[in-house]
Amino acid sequence: MENLVEVVDWSRWQFALTAMYHWLFVPLTLGISVIIGIMETIYYRTRSRRWLAITKFWMTLFGINFALGVATGIILEFEFGTNWSNYSWFVGDIFGAPLAIEGLLAFFMESTFIAVMFFGWNKVSPRFHLAATWLTAIGASISALWILIANAWMQHPVGMEFDPAQMRNVMDDFWAVVLSPVAIHKFFHAVMSGWVLSGVFVTGISAWFMLRRRNHAMAISSIKVASAVGAIGMLGTLWSGDGSAVDVARVQPMKLAAMEGLYDGSCRQAISAFGILNPDKKPGDDKPDFLFNISIPAGLSILATHSVDGFVPGINDLIEGRAVTPAGDTVKTESYAQRIAAGQRAQNALRRYDAARKEGDTAAMEQAAAELKADFDNFGYGYLQSPDQAVPPVAVTYYAFHIMVIAGGFLCLVLALTLWGAFRRNDLLTKRWYILTAIASIPVVWICSEAGWVTAEVGRQPWIIEGLMPVQAAVSDISAASVQTTFWMFAAVFTAFLAAEICIMTRQLRKGAETDFENEK
Repeated sequence: MENLVEVVDWSRWQFALTAMYHWLFVPLTLGISVIIGIMETIYYRTRSRRWLAITKFWMTLFGINFALGVATGIILEFEFGTNWSNYSWFVGDIFGAPLAIEGLLAFFMESTFIAVMFFGWNKVSPRFHLAATWLTAIGASISALWILIANAWMQHPVGMEFDPAQMRNVMDDFWAVVLSPVAIHKFFHAVMSGWVLSGVFVTGISAWFMLRRRNHAMAISSIKVASAVGAIGMLGTLWSGDGSAVDVARVQPMKLAAMEGLYDGSCRQAISAFGILNPDKKPGDDKPDFLFNISIPAGLSILATHSVDGFVPGINDLIEGRAVTPAGDTVKTESYAQRIAAGQRAQNALRRYDAARKEGDTAAMEQAAAELKADFDNFGYGYLQSPDQAVPPVAVTYYAFHIMVIAGGFLCLVLALTLWGAFRRNDLLTKRWYILTAIASIPVVWICSEAGWVTAEVGRQPWIIEGLMPVQAAVSDISAASVQTTFWMFAAVFTAFLAAEICIMTRQLRKGAETDFENEK
């Protein structure tokens, strides 16, 4: 048992390490490809030598980032087979389909047309090159779509049926998987936040040029495109974030409770603007949730239910199976103890089915299959020893979520100010305080992006598939030592990747500062 815990923990750390490094590269790829597409479109329409040079400059930074995103992404997919083979068996027919489509369609599109982007300037017509640039950008978004469909299915499994004969889930409704509201909101939230990150990145780098008093016209032109894309991305992020909040309240209420550090919910539930959690707080005790908290009355009810009077359950409410009506009446819901009992019944029914199948007892198989189907929604709870094991790390989830929100608010103000300055008050963009703020926004936007990913993934623990499979049931039968070894190997390699990217990008920025964008060929 101790070895299993070590394998689970180290496998989780390894996957988290790979995912977070991968996520350093993905959002920039999603957004800057669109910015480059717009810039090349301007060049195509104007035939301006300056816009050609600007397009090529940002395209070089895109290429560096794209290569490292691919490298880390391939390793991430391999880890499902090496570290989480039980998961891969349990849902391979469903989870594998979106990833296969991503590889066959989107990645093929990206890898084909990115070659034309970088090496086809003097080999294909300007129209075909422009089409290749946009197809690369579209391919990146399609790639994100299928990956996020797969991730959304893990958070809200739909469109499938468990086949006891195979001991695995099989897909029975492809479109339910693809068109799940969780998948749609997650896709737009990830892509639009990528536009925000790229808009802030291009704006910040352009501000650095102005700080050095180099290529002022190029910087202003870049900021105009980047701020427009970033502002559109921010609107899309806010819209999809609202939809995602409603989805989380509906299908992952425990995650929402952890995001808010909420133990006992209510109607007209306030939202925590920011606070300091009580580190001694445990589910079921009477200690205060916070040492310090600034809250907005009824804010969480509005966010989660779009109603001032909506009830939002806390951790204790979910564990105990308790809800409150708008009239103030307490009603019983399914408690976690009941879910665990139902999960154990489902697992026992599966064992009976397997035994009956081996004996050729058709009647017993049918009865066991019917009992399994009745309780299958709680199948994963049967692996838990106590309801407390279903509670995610509250502190990590709470602080990650609120860092994301606070950083997002700051970035919203920066983009609004940049957009106004770019199209109404160009002199604002030359102010030293603005330039320093724009440059400082670059690390802030990456912190915001990573915090969002941490919220989504840590907040759903202990589930690798919500309600159906916890991480301890999904892990491969391998030694903890082997996972530790590969963890440190990956940590070293990924850190070297990141250092190389920063070094190469820095070199390109210095080269860009010396480039005459008005006369560059």
